[in-house]
Amino acid sequence: MDTATVERGMHIGGVTFGTFLVDLLFIFLFIMWIWLAITVMLDLFRRHDVSGVAKAMWVILIVVFPYIGIFIYLLTQSGGMARRNAQQAEAARDQLRSIVGFSVADEIAKLDKLKAEGGISEAEFKTLRGRLVAG
Repeated sequence: MDTATVERGMHIGGVTFGTFLVDLLFIFLFIMWIWLAITVMLDLFRRHDVSGVAKAMWVILIVVFPYIGIFIYLLTQSGGMARRNAQQAEAARDQLRSIVGFSVADEIAKLDKLKAEGGISEAEFKTLRGRLVAG
């Protein structure tokens, strides 16, 4: 390697630590944008309250103006996105419980047994039972 290059702080190919950090920042922003795009598209196609034409318009906006389209969708639809994600998580949890055979009554019986054996205190029992009953 040339000594002048080493003295200037450059490496092979002219890449400095500063340019490396800038490249790393752009890679991070690109990956974040891809993640947001996937999140927006998944939310858009899961929606039942939007017509096919409106979905097509959103997709066109996101494809033609990627950054602006995603940010507009996030600004206008973020409240609904959170609500739909919570509903989907609850539906998945209920489906898993039905497959596994989970019932609140069985879990309360297990808690009673743990309390009787001294595995949990009365306060812990009340807290866990309250969580089960609440849902």
